[in-house]
Amino acid sequence: MKTVELFRNRIVLAENRFADLVIWRLQRPLSGSRHSYKYRLAYIVNELCVLRYDNESGKGDHRHWNEHESEYAFQSPERLLADFQADIERWNNENGYS
Repeated sequence: MKTVELFRNRIVLAENRFADLVIWRLQRPLSGSRHSYKYRLAYIVNELCVLRYDNESGKGDHRHWNEHESEYAFQSPERLLADFQADIERWNNENGYS
């Protein structure tokens, strides 16, 4: 099995805000991950990435919130998308974009 792109979408939420989402299924897990998915989910506001979920070889699953980085406990692609959506809503509420 080769790398397969499962999902790619850009969701425009407002003139100055959009979410960019990409998820792939891999032949084998990346170093640092226990699952066979590679992903990059980014929330862009005023041309700045304010929220990002991704996994890198050797670094594993993590989340960027503004300039802070923390581990992310990946469960499934569906849960990943739900968590990302919840964080977009939280970020918007905390930053006056609700």
